Amino acid sequence: MGSFKLGKMTLRSLFGKPETVMYPLEKRDIPAGHRGVVEIDMAKCILCGICVKRCPCSAIEVDKAAGTWSINHFGCIQCDTCVRECPKGALSMSMEFPHVAPVKTRQVESKPEPTPEELAAEAAKKAEREARIAAAKAAKAAKAAKAAQEVESAKE
Repeated sequence: MGSFKLGKMTLRSLFGKPETVMYPLEKRDIPAGHRGVVEIDMAKCILCGICVKRCPCSAIEVDKAAGTWSINHFGCIQCDTCVRECPKGALSMSMEFPHVAPVKTRQVESKPEPTPEELAAEAAKKAEREARIAAAKAAKAAKAAKAAQEVESAKE
């Protein structure tokens, strides 16, 4: 019985389609449920570090002072946790296979320098925020003065 199974397997491998492909020259079909490789949109990233805390294999590093985000693709298990936990949606999973490389390296992304328009918009936001804070403080002081005046009038 065992020789029939062996013969069937041998004939199938001789006349059937091979199980392997010449990767990266030939691309395999992407199977259902494939997660791919983690990619980042640095324009959206706020370098909060939540992805670092949630990564179960510590493949991600964030340096807020230097403005860099890095990932070790060889240490990443493509669990998709960092993508789900990112508050700004800066992380995504590309539908491709991990890249072939002769040495293990980290992918390092840097925060781009803001454009003059972005700097102007940020300054306008900051001025608006400061104006709202000043208005709230003035309203609070007026309310406290009114309460103090009511206490004085109640004493008389």
